[in-house]
Amino acid sequence: MAAPNLSIYLKEDDFIYQADEHKVLLNANQHGIDFMQGLKRRVVYISLYEGIAIVAASAGLALMSGQGLGHSGVLAVIASVIAVLWNLTFNALFERWEAGQAVRGRSVRRRIAHAIGFEGGLVAFLVPMFAWWLDVSLWEALVMDLGLVVFFLVYTFVFNWAFDAVFGLPASASVVVTPEAC
Repeated sequence: MAAPNLSIYLKEDDFIYQADEHKVLLNANQHGIDFMQGLKRRVVYISLYEGIAIVAASAGLALMSGQGLGHSGVLAVIASVIAVLWNLTFNALFERWEAGQAVRGRSVRRRIAHAIGFEGGLVAFLVPMFAWWLDVSLWEALVMDLGLVVFFLVYTFVFNWAFDAVFGLPASASVVVTPEAC
């Protein structure tokens, strides 16, 4: 079944277009397939995101602190646990807010706001822990964390975009196709 041409109703930056036909690719949810929603979506998301993050953070912390990879790796795992708890909380709150918005989809602007909100909250949790674990001042821990934040802002943005492209948007951001729109 061919996808209806919805491009006259939707903003271009919220959707992935077919290159040759320039029609909106429908989200899996619009076909009645809810294979990546709710808890399952969050578990897959967090597992992939944090697995990659632990490897990157371990290397980054080892380089910035002069500590060994093992010491930095333990810190990265602890930071990952904190990040997972924050991720669950932040994304649940973000999706609750998003579900109440009149404009659906995830524009670049909304994705940037999501990444900044998540990373900003995480900084507040991680800086004191970095200072304690690495035995450095809060200022030094903040500088190290800001180095990671720059990486993670880009990583979070790219990861979320890729995740949504592969697994579809969550129900909170999906466009509902009505017969009138077709």
